[in-house]
Amino acid sequence: MRAASLTSVDDLSRRFLARLRPGPDGRLVVGLTVVLVAVAAGASALLLLLTGGSPSASASAIWTGSLADATGWTTTLLNAAPLLLVAVGACVCASAGTFNIGQEGQVLIGGLAGAWVGLRLALPGPMLVVVVMIAAAVGGGAWAALSALMLRYRGVNVPVSTLLMTFLAIQLVTFAVSTPWLQESAQGTSGIADAASNPVPANARLGGFGQYPSVQLNLGLVIALVAAVGVALVLSRSRWGFRVRMLGLNPLTAKHTGVRVAALGGFTLALSGALAGLAGGLLLVSPIGTNQLQAGLSDNFGWDGLLVALVARNRPLVAVPVSLVFAVLRAGGDFLSATGVPYYLVDVVKALLVLAFVAPPVLVDLFRRRRGAIQLTATAVSVVPTKVKASA
Repeated sequence: MRAASLTSVDDLSRRFLARLRPGPDGRLVVGLTVVLVAVAAGASALLLLLTGGSPSASASAIWTGSLADATGWTTTLLNAAPLLLVAVGACVCASAGTFNIGQEGQVLIGGLAGAWVGLRLALPGPMLVVVVMIAAAVGGGAWAALSALMLRYRGVNVPVSTLLMTFLAIQLVTFAVSTPWLQESAQGTSGIADAASNPVPANARLGGFGQYPSVQLNLGLVIALVAAVGVALVLSRSRWGFRVRMLGLNPLTAKHTGVRVAALGGFTLALSGALAGLAGGLLLVSPIGTNQLQAGLSDNFGWDGLLVALVARNRPLVAVPVSLVFAVLRAGGDFLSATGVPYYLVDVVKALLVLAFVAPPVLVDLFRRRRGAIQLTATAVSVVPTKVKASA
């Protein structure tokens, strides 16, 4: 990645990420956020009424499916772990000023790499699940690194390349599960064969704590929490984290202070992909799915994890409670759709919440800039006549 590319090609995404950082008008941002969240809740309720649903019944269904009992809590925590991993990776990349939006594809490639290792290697005991997770992280990181290479050698915009690589990942996984060494046809209820890999062996699956009817905690949640805390400490307390934040604020200044801009920017993008790939491996080996690789393995976890990072304003520790909120919507949304309410309404609610949390700092920044421009203009108008009169 050339310094010129970092300052010009991705300048729009850099300015957008900069506006998400906390500014001096903290109270104004908080107040505006509260107002917009209330507006989003009201708009969601109105949408439910217009589609023939009941806001109170829908809220009760989401509560029942996510937090009402031990089963709901188990499902919510299973959903929170991959969301948090993707969000933490997005926070790392955004701290360096790069907007990675290809997490959905990186999750898929991570699942593909993990499935290949889990099905092709015969390792004893828990060693296999460790190797599967490492392979998933390496696969997702390598997939994201391709976008870094495209920026370095061809000047391709990172958001564009990471997004387009997602569609390539979908096609690649669809092909991979149709090969004889990875494919198993499962006859669906519709009569159409759904391509899926063989299930990974039992020793390639993550265990947990607790048994039904108590809350069951999967080790994937522990991995995600450790990743969030570790990334937060590294970004805020280490020399490497200081260089990453300097790169995100001003790449030219970072270059003049000795930071290897190309290497550091590419590494943060690859690290973001590695955490997304780790989430894909988690979806493969945790009880959240069927422990098989399918083209739909990612199930929008990549997109939702990116939204978690945006709502958390690219702060890993804040992403922990935000990922729990999104996990509640995912777990409760599945229960809500079983009652007859379309699932896409849950996606609309998530989109409204994201706008409610992302818009305030951007709006405050625009208001501050506009107010400064007006004051500058007023000062110029009041000063010029005085100079003219004095000279006369």
